[in-house]
Amino acid sequence: MSSSDSELDAATLHQDAPASLDSRPITVAVNPVALVVTECITVTSAMRKHARWAHSSVSAILGGSSNKTPAVQRRDRTGQGIISGGEQEEAVPSRWGLRGKKGKSLQDNPLMSAFARLRNDLKGCKDIRTFDTPSMLHPFLQVIRSSSTSAPITSLALIAITKFLSYGVIGHDSPRLPEAMQQLSSAITHCRFEASDSAADEIVLLRILKLMEGMISGPGGQVLGDESVCEMMETGLSMCCQARLSELLRRSAEIAMVSMCQVIFRRLKTLEIETPEELDALDEELEGKIEPDGLKMDPSASGQGDVAQSKVESPQQPSNSEGGQEDREDTANPATSTLDLPAMAEGEQPPAEIRPYSLPSIRELFRVLVDLLDPHDRQHTDTMRVMALRIVDVALEVAGPSIASHPSLANLAKDTLCRHLFQLVRSDNMAVLNESLRVAGTLLATCRNVLQLQQELYLSYVVACLFPRVEIPQEPGIDQSLYEGVPQAPSLIKSSPQQAPSSGRSTPVPVKDRRQLGLEGGARKPDAREAMVENLGGLVRIPSFMAELFVNYDCEIDRGDVCMDIVGLLSRNAFPDSATWSTVNVPPLCLDALLGFVQSIADRLDDEPVTEGFPSAQALREQRLRKKIIIRGATKFNEKPKAGIAFLTSQGIISDPDDPKAIAEFVKGTTRVDKKVLGEFLSKRDNEPILKAFMKLFDFRGLRLDEALRLLLHTFRLPGESALIERIITDFSEEYYNAAQPEEIANKDAIFVLTYAVIMLNTDQHNPNLKGDKRMKVEDFAKNLRGVNDGKNFDPDYLQAIYDSIRTREIILPEEHNDRNAYDHAWKELLVKVQSTPNMVICDTNIFDADMFAATWKPIVATLSYVFMSATDDAVFSRVVLGFDQCAQIAAKYDLSDALDRIISSLSYISTLAPDVPPSTSLNTEVQADKKSVMVSETAVRFGRDGRAQLATVVLFQVIKGNEAGIRDGWNHLIRIMVNLFINSLIPPYFLSFQKTLALPPIPLQNPAQVIDRAERPADAGIFSAFTSYVSSFANDEPPEPSDQEIEYTLCTVDTVKECHFEDILANISQLPVAALRSLLESLLEHIPEDGEPRVIVVKSEVSGQAARPNGSKTKGKGPVYDPSLVFVLELATVLAQRDEETVKELAKDVTDALSSVIRDASKHHPVVIARSVYYLLGLLKASNDYDFIRAPVLLHTFSSFNEALLKECSQPLLHGLSECCKGPVALRSELAGSPDFWTILSRLCGVPEAAGDVFQLVEDLTTSPQPCITADNYEATIALLNEFATQAQVGAREEQLHDQAARRGKGQRPKKPESTEVVVRGSKAMTIVFQLSTKVPAFIEHSHLETTEAWTAYWSPILKTLAHQCLNPCREIRSNAFSSLQRTLLSTSLASPDHKEWTAIFSSILMPLITQLLKPEVYQSDPLGMSETRVRAATLLSKVFLHYLVLLSEVEADKEFLDLWLKIISIMDRLVNSGQGDMEEAVGENLKNMLLVLSNGGYLVTPDEQPEKEQLWNETWKRINRFQPDLFKELFPEEAGKPKRSRDERRSRDERPKDVVEPAGAEPQGETKELVIGEGKKEAEKES
Repeated sequence: MSSSDSELDAATLHQDAPASLDSRPITVAVNPVALVVTECITVTSAMRKHARWAHSSVSAILGGSSNKTPAVQRRDRTGQGIISGGEQEEAVPSRWGLRGKKGKSLQDNPLMSAFARLRNDLKGCKDIRTFDTPSMLHPFLQVIRSSSTSAPITSLALIAITKFLSYGVIGHDSPRLPEAMQQLSSAITHCRFEASDSAADEIVLLRILKLMEGMISGPGGQVLGDESVCEMMETGLSMCCQARLSELLRRSAEIAMVSMCQVIFRRLKTLEIETPEELDALDEELEGKIEPDGLKMDPSASGQGDVAQSKVESPQQPSNSEGGQEDREDTANPATSTLDLPAMAEGEQPPAEIRPYSLPSIRELFRVLVDLLDPHDRQHTDTMRVMALRIVDVALEVAGPSIASHPSLANLAKDTLCRHLFQLVRSDNMAVLNESLRVAGTLLATCRNVLQLQQELYLSYVVACLFPRVEIPQEPGIDQSLYEGVPQAPSLIKSSPQQAPSSGRSTPVPVKDRRQLGLEGGARKPDAREAMVENLGGLVRIPSFMAELFVNYDCEIDRGDVCMDIVGLLSRNAFPDSATWSTVNVPPLCLDALLGFVQSIADRLDDEPVTEGFPSAQALREQRLRKKIIIRGATKFNEKPKAGIAFLTSQGIISDPDDPKAIAEFVKGTTRVDKKVLGEFLSKRDNEPILKAFMKLFDFRGLRLDEALRLLLHTFRLPGESALIERIITDFSEEYYNAAQPEEIANKDAIFVLTYAVIMLNTDQHNPNLKGDKRMKVEDFAKNLRGVNDGKNFDPDYLQAIYDSIRTREIILPEEHNDRNAYDHAWKELLVKVQSTPNMVICDTNIFDADMFAATWKPIVATLSYVFMSATDDAVFSRVVLGFDQCAQIAAKYDLSDALDRIISSLSYISTLAPDVPPSTSLNTEVQADKKSVMVSETAVRFGRDGRAQLATVVLFQVIKGNEAGIRDGWNHLIRIMVNLFINSLIPPYFLSFQKTLALPPIPLQNPAQVIDRAERPADAGIFSAFTSYVSSFANDEPPEPSDQEIEYTLCTVDTVKECHFEDILANISQLPVAALRSLLESLLEHIPEDGEPRVIVVKSEVSGQAARPNGSKTKGKGPVYDPSLVFVLELATVLAQRDEETVKELAKDVTDALSSVIRDASKHHPVVIARSVYYLLGLLKASNDYDFIRAPVLLHTFSSFNEALLKECSQPLLHGLSECCKGPVALRSELAGSPDFWTILSRLCGVPEAAGDVFQLVEDLTTSPQPCITADNYEATIALLNEFATQAQVGAREEQLHDQAARRGKGQRPKKPESTEVVVRGSKAMTIVFQLSTKVPAFIEHSHLETTEAWTAYWSPILKTLAHQCLNPCREIRSNAFSSLQRTLLSTSLASPDHKEWTAIFSSILMPLITQLLKPEVYQSDPLGMSETRVRAATLLSKVFLHYLVLLSEVEADKEFLDLWLKIISIMDRLVNSGQGDMEEAVGENLKNMLLVLSNGGYLVTPDEQPEKEQLWNETWKRINRFQPDLFKELFPEEAGKPKRSRDERRSRDERPKDVVEPAGAEPQGETKELVIGEGKKEAEKES
């Protein structure tokens, strides 16, 4: 023993690395021939030490033969030496005279002599690779097979062969290698040796294992035949299974089997590449055979009996008598120590070619391994099953797809393997369960394409086992809406056990059959649940697995929603409470699997869609919709068949409700109709046509009656009433007789009776309450049917066949019976369906991801949200964040807005920044330090201390960024967040991306309750100072100063908000397509309070330009409180609607309506809101002038209805908006300027100091731009407004007068105040514009519909009266400008006309009232210095105008009218002279002289002597002039003055009129103008020279 053990380690060093399949050089350092000889000597040496071979001959040592004459060697055709059995002669005593017992000479034992012959044959051998391999191995194999050798000797022989293989002595090119390998495999699988002690014996078995492993893996493995492989595998399995062997040896055997099976099943893949045709032929030959011809493995666990002869023999116990043993071995049974190899017999033909092992042995090995899994075979223990499972797992890992592609192997996997495996997963033995789950996972991972129904059955069981039946517990602080969408139960489970059997079976067999299969779920131990979750997770992580489930099950009408159920299961078990009924590892395992599913979809997002070879995604979508309809319809059918049929008809599933065939096809074609309900429905008398149509759907041809009945009763359950059963059997009998036309049955009546008898037999044979001896025998069955076959008996063989079929295989009525054979029955039914079920579609594409994610995102997002809220571990947060991001990417990529909205909703809730009502901002405190400020608020402090909320917010905006176009309802939450951050000064009060569209300052926020400057305060950190500060603030009713911690929290909030990159998101929003913008806009508008009440609770109404009160005292504002969030929403909506023409067309109307609503409720809103809303509306008006949803007149009328205070608040935005509108389209400009409300608004605002400049700028633009908008309609309003501006300029008089006083005192000129200067400049420009407008009057008159006289009054009077009015302005600049303009206007060539005399009103209505006003003391006192000059200018102007129009006056005026005008002028001159002004007399005198001389020279003023008819003019003129200028007459008419006075008096008295002309008392009332008729004059007026 010790001699052999010393070589054990050395020999086994080379066994772990199998030789390669290539021919390679010999790697041993010693001479290979010498090595073989050495091994021979080693074995024989050990044998000689054994008592049995102690007296061997000299030849055994010398290596020669012990025969008297040398053996003649004969060579065969191959040149290899073969020892003929007939050449061995009787041995003679050796030359040393050794004698045996009784004087006989010793003859070598055949085992010893074989080694001697081998040594002798090797003497002339130079290259061991040329030596015959079987001959080399022959002596060693004899030792291995001999039962007379001891374990150490057998071990040495095994070591020698192992060396030959390891060192390459026997290689790929060795002669007759196949025969040698066959003999070697036969020898080691039939090894025999004497038992000594168990350790030594097991070493031999261990060496055999290692040698088999080396053979399979080494170069000789390729040439092994099927039979050799089967024998070796059988030997290995036997060692694994023999309980009497040590645990170590059994484990070693298992390891070796795993290694060998890897090689053997890998060969299957090699054969597919090298000889596919031969493999397919073998496959067809083997398919359907239970076992291959001549190959049958039957590993024995006991190692005893007949079966044991084919395996490693049980060690033989040595005999007590050595001599007896030797005699028996030498004489009685010489065969026990010899190996009768084929090549050993003389004269035999060379052996038949040994074909390398292929599919037959692989299939047999697979069959044996699968059979070992049978849970009902009591010979096999759980330990053996675990071993077999491990080996099967390796086989599937190595060659799973190949197994699935060969029917002979695939059928084993589909049937036996799955049948045993699905029973083993129910085991409570954790070792069995773990290995079963692993094999199931590997099987589905590699062969699922041919296991569609089996996979559904398995996954349904896993789901049923793992799905918790309890509601999700409500966690404090977690809103229940967060986990909406997590299913409470899978779709394959009934909602309530009390309910009637419902439709919608989601397994390939009804629920009852699933129970019979033992796969209905139920309570499992926590460890078992964890193992099942791990198994399921492994499947889910296969990239295409879930997509395949979705396509092959969820989109198939008769399959369950497996994909959705698994996602729901993982989601539900990812909740922390699932650890209470499983283990703490289950929730993270489920979360990991769920996230792995999301990851697989995300990884395929950017892949190119592959559609070739896959079903259409659109077709699957329609099929899913149809499936939902059918499920709903089947549910209705199960409750009320007629209602179900009506519904299915309305949905187009049943084509015609009056067609029995259409209804029958539906109820037979779906598995979702309740079998019991269907049986009752078909058996009703009213449904007789449907029953007949239903029967015609079966093909009974060629079926025996029991087979046809079995086929029929598989589709529905027989009703309980005999009358209903009779109706069904009657129709069945008729249809079966017509279709099958059975020879054994005479007529329909016989079928009817026989059918009843078969049903009764089925009940009798399988009733669990009946004992075996009371069950019906075949004789009883035949006796009951005696004479019913048309008066004759049925054929006994026919009845025997029916009886045997029913007895061995029950007709399982749906949802009935549950005995020990139920599993087998149900499994057979499953296999029947497998035959008609196509292979699964393997979905290595992303074209189904959109629909799959759309169907499964709800539980995923709900789980992520719940875990986010409840997690505390950073690793969990990290995974969940990634999951949210990937879900958002998927949703955005596939336009799944609902999913994206839900993600946003969940994250918004977790962020705590989107409350329905934002918290109060009344306590906000601004803290300043180092030229920086931060607003400390309730929101900022609370958010700053909540790390989870901060993370959720960052994730939220990470999700949003780039995916804005996919958001719909999610905008509601985002707007709440933005509003909340905005009112707390956490985001800027303006939109950088949109500022170019707004000419407004940033939205004002509420001023802080107090401002604290930390830099100005001493750093006293004492408790007393803090307490004092607190008490002080409490006493002053102001919020306490923020603590350092609160400021730190606020800064943390600020940093988090910066990380959100609002600017980028707003920039993306500004580029959104209209469809996405519409959703955002709708959400924005929903945030406008309907009742006008602000959503933010504040206490102050002061907004702009107000400094915070240092002491924090509060003042309650009057009126509506300011709501900055409303302005934020309105402004964002407005800029979005104004983006471009498309947004204006699609979106502006809604924004306009919202803004109009705010304006209508002006009394309920703060003026700042109204003011900005006005501007927004005007901006929309400008952008959408081409549409009729917003009209300028309506807007302007609304604005003009504002009260003075509100209009003043709105002045700046209103004027900015109007100004921009006027710079817009010409049509809008004209429409605005043509509205009376426009001028009303401007008129009301021109008196507002801060608005006057804008008003004037607007008017100036309208009147002087290249496209002026002044028409006949707005002409008078324009003049009036300009008059207002000129009137306001009278404030400049004060500066002028102060300047005069300074000048008189000799001081320098004082600069004017900017305000006054600006106002005066405006007034001066206004006068210039008024004069410019005079050029339009002729065109207005020309195009007017008024009479010429009325038109003159309508269009000239406003200008002239305005200019005349401003000639009274105390401000000299204005007065001077107005006077100049008036003079130029009055002297204009277009003013007067010979066609009418309306123009003569310039004297009575303009000039004379002007001078009259100038003569008033109050007017004079407004500017004493300047008014004197103005009076002089007025007198001169009167004179000029009179003389300018003298000729025209004489033409249009009658003598009396001319006389009256002239006398009024004289009277005015009289008043001017008597006004007390020093220089007036001289000026008036000069003017009078001019007028009188012109009148005289023109023949108007002549002496009575010359023209007696003009005597009155002469006399009245001088009568009045003489009153104030008595010397003028003499000066101008000295000749006339020299005439006698009498003659003049006579003429005067003769012509004297009875009554003097009454002088005008003053200026006529101003403002009395005739109504103007609208007329637009576009013609250019002549320019005044």
